[in-house]
Amino acid sequence: MSQPAPTLSDAAAIARAAERLLAGELVAFPTETVYGLGADAQNPDAVARIYAAKGRPSNHPVIVHVAPGADLGYWARDISSQARQLIDAFWPGPLTLIVPRAPHAGAAVSGGQDSIGLRCPSHPVAQALLRAFAAGKPGGHGGVAAPSANKFGHVSPTRAEHVRGEFPQEVARGMPVLDGGPAQVGIESTIIDLSRLEQGVGPVLLRPGHVTPAQIEAALGVPVAMPDAAAPRASGTLKAHYAPHTPLELVGPQALADAARGQGLPAAGRVAVAAFNATPAGLDARITWHQVPDDADRYAQALYTLLRELDGGGYARILVQAPPANDAWRAVNDRIGRAAAAFTLDTTGLPGT
Repeated sequence: MSQPAPTLSDAAAIARAAERLLAGELVAFPTETVYGLGADAQNPDAVARIYAAKGRPSNHPVIVHVAPGADLGYWARDISSQARQLIDAFWPGPLTLIVPRAPHAGAAVSGGQDSIGLRCPSHPVAQALLRAFAAGKPGGHGGVAAPSANKFGHVSPTRAEHVRGEFPQEVARGMPVLDGGPAQVGIESTIIDLSRLEQGVGPVLLRPGHVTPAQIEAALGVPVAMPDAAAPRASGTLKAHYAPHTPLELVGPQALADAARGQGLPAAGRVAVAAFNATPAGLDARITWHQVPDDADRYAQALYTLLRELDGGGYARILVQAPPANDAWRAVNDRIGRAAAAFTLDTTGLPGT
């Protein structure tokens, strides 16, 4: 008889998961952004298990998750005043800070770089796990390295069942999957680079997310720049990423109208459409129409669940109406754009393809 999935109140399941982390094993757990695939950030062999399970290139860094009140000085060579301002404004929450790495923190989580990504999630299950894990580490210095719990380059998981479907072999071998319900944010954290302040380089946006550049600029009182050639590598920043297996195309209103009338569709197979407007009259029988939220936050929350549903629907193609091109939709456009790029770029030789 199968056991029920762990819930918020299942302290025993959280304790068992912490024990697995302390033993160098993998654990999947919820955060407010997406579900993470976690391992002891101080254990290179454990971190290597993340990379092996995901098929992730070893030079692609992972984010270290810490509990509220953690000693960040253990992980970072320097926590600047700007980092403190952002921590005070947005932690716990969906913001990752890239800061200078303390030498003893190890290079396994940073892809060999001198920087390290730190985040304190707000999800109560994540916080309970992080506290239980840290309590078992010398000095309480426990950090969990955790990229999204999916195969590298694929759609991130926002529900526990997504993780179980993504890693059936690991689950069969005993990997815990803590269930904290659907992710409330639905897309990965904003990543801000503060690792080069000593070189005169101010805050740089490496990945957009729920915390916007405008909010960060308001907290710091200085502008946020876009990445330059010397910016550190960061999670989720390859040109092709977050992609379903089914070919996905970003289209405008006219292309949607043409498709609804049967123009430009594949010669065989059904087509899924994700659009802002309701199902039009006279829809071609080959199309399944899904109306998506016209609010950026609600869209982000639903995005990956919808992509996974459509990816498993046996469609020949997924057509997604391009969202508005403004700051409110920047993070959504980033994710959808990278998903579509997996099918429009020549990705030969790209990691994870």
